Amino acid sequence: MAIKEIQAKVLLAHVKQPDPWFGLRYNMNLYRGCRHRCIYCDSRSECYQIEHFDREVLVKANAIELLQKELARKRVVGTIGLGSMNDPYMPLEAQVNLTGRALQVIARFGFPVHVVTKSDLVLKDLDTLCEINRTYAAVSFTVTTADDGLAKKVEPNAPLVSARFRAMQTLAEHGLHTGLTMMPVLPFIEDNEENICQIVEQAHEHGAAYIVPSFGVTLRDRQRAYYYDR
Repeated sequence: MAIKEIQAKVLLAHVKQPDPWFGLRYNMNLYRGCRHRCIYCDSRSECYQIEHFDREVLVKANAIELLQKELARKRVVGTIGLGSMNDPYMPLEAQVNLTGRALQVIARFGFPVHVVTKSDLVLKDLDTLCEINRTYAAVSFTVTTADDGLAKKVEPNAPLVSARFRAMQTLAEHGLHTGLTMMPVLPFIEDNEENICQIVEQAHEHGAAYIVPSFGVTLRDRQRAYYYDR
């Protein structure tokens, strides 16, 4: 998968208020495209205009500079969301550390955050998240199946579900607000009582404080074709 640097014009987007899902006021994407290649990802849809979603990742090289300038101008402190259009902890983050550096800036300005990820790589930023948590920090792990084998088929390049649960437990033990986004639940594949109960039980055992469920699957244009092909 190709990696390219781009220059962003704006980093923080305003979220329509009120936000019933995560209580966000701002949203931020440091990358365009994703390496996890989940077969159900809605970000492949044409409406998002990410032409090579599965073939390249665009890195917003000026993101940290932009974030510093934009946060300095914000008059309203509100929760910043990470992870809406891509995973902020895809494998590339281990080398680029863009999410890690952005969280350090957010910590300095005293803004709260809500991170959504499928990766235990979030633990590299545990100290920074604990600092942000003096205001508020939440980390939600997306889990659609409790079975590692099935997860590798529907989320081929994402870390194992078992690793996500272990990371959740570590975050909970450090006092961070952590839980699950159980979305989507794939019809005829994951929408059975055994799977749902296993997810809920594992979440409870690993310190989840909440579960945000959304069982539907969006199947728009090219994302629909990709999903059915897989």
